[in-house]
Amino acid sequence: MKKMILFFCAAMVSLATEAQIKTPQPSPMAKVTQVVGLTDVTLEYSRPAMRGRTVFGDLVPFDQLWRTGANKNSIITFSEDVKISGKALKAGSYAIFTKPGETVWEVNFYTDTENWGTPRNWDATKVAAVVKANAAKTTDMAESFTISVDHVSETGAHLVISWADTKVAIPFEVPTDSAVTANIDKVMGGPDAGDYYAAAVYYLKADKDINKAKEWMDKAMAMTEKPAFWQMRQQSLIYAKAGDKKAAIETAKKSLAAAEVAGNGDYVKMNKDSLKEWGAM
Repeated sequence: MKKMILFFCAAMVSLATEAQIKTPQPSPMAKVTQVVGLTDVTLEYSRPAMRGRTVFGDLVPFDQLWRTGANKNSIITFSEDVKISGKALKAGSYAIFTKPGETVWEVNFYTDTENWGTPRNWDATKVAAVVKANAAKTTDMAESFTISVDHVSETGAHLVISWADTKVAIPFEVPTDSAVTANIDKVMGGPDAGDYYAAAVYYLKADKDINKAKEWMDKAMAMTEKPAFWQMRQQSLIYAKAGDKKAAIETAKKSLAAAEVAGNGDYVKMNKDSLKEWGAM
């Protein structure tokens, strides 16, 4: 019996040792990130090889749903909203599933990215976009399956799927112009309420020019439709430090009332403590 237990333990140790041995994968993983305009595009996929096999029409049947690679489904991630073949696609990650045809492919962008192969139950509600793309024959044979981002410009690029003698290019557009224009308008239009508020609080905490801090805080509050209790709290502290006790008390009372409505005990106590210090309670 003791010998059997020892043999069993030895076998388990042997299996554990074997499990720690790393070997090359037949379809190794690839991860590629490409910046297009101001948008990050990331690809994560496995790369099977031809190995003398006939790929499309045999290994990968025509007109059947394909994982578009090997192992776990291939995933594409966009950091911004894009348009792919003219169809809107929100920022996020998508599994790429295709139906290869002899001349035209159907390309599906699927919101569920946690599939090993194709989904067991295809859910049409998870298809964020589906586009058609022409399949071109090429003499430049691709031994390993490849997904890339090519023809990169400031406003878009092509998502390119290549394997064997077939290449499929799917154009997409990125919102570079709208992003840059919005940034230009913001910068050229001057600081916003958040900029003035941040600068004022920094000057208060860093013990810098308190009158400048007061000027900035007044601008921030004037630009804010409904100041929050925590914003009014900082405003009251700036008024107090600037020597305007009347304004400090008035603002602290507003902050106190708003903090009580919000149920924020910390700010209720801080405002009460300040009002006592300033002789208002």
